[in-house]
Amino acid sequence: MKVWIIIGLVILGALYYWYERSKHSPVPVEVTKLIPREVLLGNPDRAGVKISPDGRYLSFIAPHEGVMNIWVQDLEGGKEAIPYTFDKGRGIRDYQWTFEPNVLIYMQDEKGDENWRLYKVDLGSKKSTLLTPGEKIQARITHLHYSKPDKVLVSLNSRNPIYHDLYELDLKTNKLKIVYENNEFLDLTVLPNFTLRYAMKQTEGGASVYYRLDDKGQWNEYRTLKPEDLLTTGLIGFSDDGTYAYWLDSTESDKSLLTRVHQETGEKEILYSPKKADLTEVFTHPQDKTVLAVVEEYLKPEYHVLDNTIQKDVEILKALESGVFQVVSTSSDFKKWVVAYKSDTSMPHYYLYDRPLQKATYLFSMKKDLENYTMNPVHPVEIKTRDGLTMAGYLILPNGVKGTMPQKPVPLVLNVHGGPQTRDNWGFNGSMQWLSNRGYAVLQVNYRGSAGFGKAFLNAGNGEWAAKAHDDLIDAVNWAIDEKIADPSKVAIFGGSYGGYATLVGLTFTPDVFACGVDIVGPSNLITLFKSIPEYWKPALEELKQRLGGNPDTPEGAEILKQKSPLTYVDRIKKPLLIAQGANDPRVKQAESDQIVSVMREKNIPVTYLLYPDEGHGFARPENRLAFYAKAEEFLAKVLGGRVEPAGDCIEKSSVHIDPAIGE
Repeated sequence: MKVWIIIGLVILGALYYWYERSKHSPVPVEVTKLIPREVLLGNPDRAGVKISPDGRYLSFIAPHEGVMNIWVQDLEGGKEAIPYTFDKGRGIRDYQWTFEPNVLIYMQDEKGDENWRLYKVDLGSKKSTLLTPGEKIQARITHLHYSKPDKVLVSLNSRNPIYHDLYELDLKTNKLKIVYENNEFLDLTVLPNFTLRYAMKQTEGGASVYYRLDDKGQWNEYRTLKPEDLLTTGLIGFSDDGTYAYWLDSTESDKSLLTRVHQETGEKEILYSPKKADLTEVFTHPQDKTVLAVVEEYLKPEYHVLDNTIQKDVEILKALESGVFQVVSTSSDFKKWVVAYKSDTSMPHYYLYDRPLQKATYLFSMKKDLENYTMNPVHPVEIKTRDGLTMAGYLILPNGVKGTMPQKPVPLVLNVHGGPQTRDNWGFNGSMQWLSNRGYAVLQVNYRGSAGFGKAFLNAGNGEWAAKAHDDLIDAVNWAIDEKIADPSKVAIFGGSYGGYATLVGLTFTPDVFACGVDIVGPSNLITLFKSIPEYWKPALEELKQRLGGNPDTPEGAEILKQKSPLTYVDRIKKPLLIAQGANDPRVKQAESDQIVSVMREKNIPVTYLLYPDEGHGFARPENRLAFYAKAEEFLAKVLGGRVEPAGDCIEKSSVHIDPAIGE
C-alpha cells in the first residue's frame, strides 16, 4: 500500500512540476511564414496616389532605384507610368498637383533637418527646379486655387527664422514676390481668391487670438479661444466664393462641431455634431467647396454623408470591398475619383472611380507582396483608467492565436504613439504586424492627452507627462495581464518621439513593470528639450509650456520639468534598453539621446545606441529603417523570446553607427 502512495505522490509531483513550468514556458504557436522585414517595413510599391486636376494623369510615389520618387501615368495615352523625379537620398514623401497644366510641386529637406525646400516638376521637360533656395530656411505651401493656376502662395522664414512671411510664387517665371511681412503671427489664412484675411497668435496665457484684416489693411481682433480649445478649434476652409468660413469648433461642446459661419453677418450653422470622437476627415467638392461627407473615428472610421448628391456613389463604393473606403483625390470637374480601401490585414487597395458611369476600376495595391502572407486582425478595445477615463485602443495577437484570446499569456509589446497630441487609428500597421509575426501580442492605447476624443480627454494630459499619462500606460499593461493576454514577466515598451520618452519613463519611473524598452528619438531631459526647439516653434511656446506643465525659465517650472525627466532617474534603469536617434532631428536633438547614453555608460548601465547621421525625426531611408528593425528584432528576441529573421547585410547597407551595450 505504501508503494502505491509513494508512486501516486511522485506522479502528482511530476504533474505539478510540469504545470508550473508550463506557466513560464513560451506558448506554442502555429508554425507560420516568417514575413520578411522588407515586405512589411520596406518601401511600398505605390503611395500618395492622386489624379491631376484635369483628370488626364494618375500620379503616385514609388521606388526608382530603391528611392521613393514621383511617377506619372498618362491615362489618355494608355502608356505605362514613368518616373519624373530622380532623388537618390531619403526619397520624396509628399507632393501635389498645381492648377498650372502638367506641373507638380513637392517638398524636400536635407537629411531630415525639416528645413523644407519647394521644388517644381514640369512633365514636359521632365525637369525638377528648386524654387526656394537658401540654407536653414523652411518653406510651407499655403494656398493654390484654379482661379490663378500659375500662382502658389508660399510661406518662408528666410527674413526671420521665427516667423514665416507670405510670398506669391509665379510657376512660369519661378519668381517670388512678397505679399505680407509677418512679425507676430503663428498662422496666416487667405481666402480662395488669394486675399489675406485671418491671422492667429498665442497669448502669454496660452489662449489663441484670431484677427481679421479689414479693407484698410488693419488687423482687428475677431475671436479669442481659451487654452482648452487650442487644438480642437480652428478655421479649416472657405466656400469657393468666400462667403462662408468652415470651422471645427469645440468652444460650446466637448467634441469639435463642424460649423459654417457667414463671414459678414456672423451667422453660424452646425453642419455635423460628432457623437463619440472628433472628425478625422471633411470631404468637400473640389470646386464650390460644399461639404459632402465627414468621417468620425472612435474605434473604427464611420462615413457620414451630408450631401445627398453623393449618396449613390457612396453606396456603390461601400459595396465594392469590405474595407473602409476613402476618397483620396478627385479631378476638378469631380468626374474622376481615386479611392483607397483601408483594412487591418492589408495595405490599401486603390481604384479609379468614374462618377458619370458609376464604375470603379481596380488600379493596384500599395504592396502586392503582402498578398502572399496572412496578416493578423487588429481588435479594437476599450480600457478603463484607474480614475475612470476610457481609452480606445488596438490589440493584435501573435500568429497561431485563434479568436480574441490566447490560450495562455504571451509576451506583449506596448507600442506607444508619439505627439502626444496625435492618436492611434484602426487599420494596417506594419510595425504591429511585424511584432505579431515574430510572436508577440501588441497593444496600442490612446492615453490621456491623445487627440481625437474631445477636448476634455486631450486636456486631461496637460502637465501629466510621467504622471497620469504614464499611469494610463501602466493601466493598459495591467488590463492585458488581468485578461490573461500578457505574461507579466515579458512586457516590453516601444515607441518614437513621445513614445520614446514614455519608454524612458517606463524604465525609470516603473522599472519593475517592463522587461525591456525601445526608444526612438525620445527626449530624456525636458529642460534641454524645451531650450533646443526650432526657432519657428517659438510662436507656439505657450502651448508647449501648457502641455508639459512647466516653464524652464522659472525655478519652479525648471524643477517640475526636472522631476518629469528620465535623465534624473537613470540610476533606476535595470532592464535592457535600445535607443535609436537621427543626428539631424530638429525636434528631439541628438543631445537628448547622447546625454542619457553618456550617463548610463558612466554608471556602467548597459544600453545599445543606434545613431543615424543622415536621418532626422524618424528613419526615412529604407536601408536605415530596415537596419533599425533588424536590431530591434534581435534585441526583443533576447528578452522576450520571439522569432528572428537573420539581419543579413542590412546593417552594412545602412548608415547606422552602433554603440553596443557593455558585454555585447
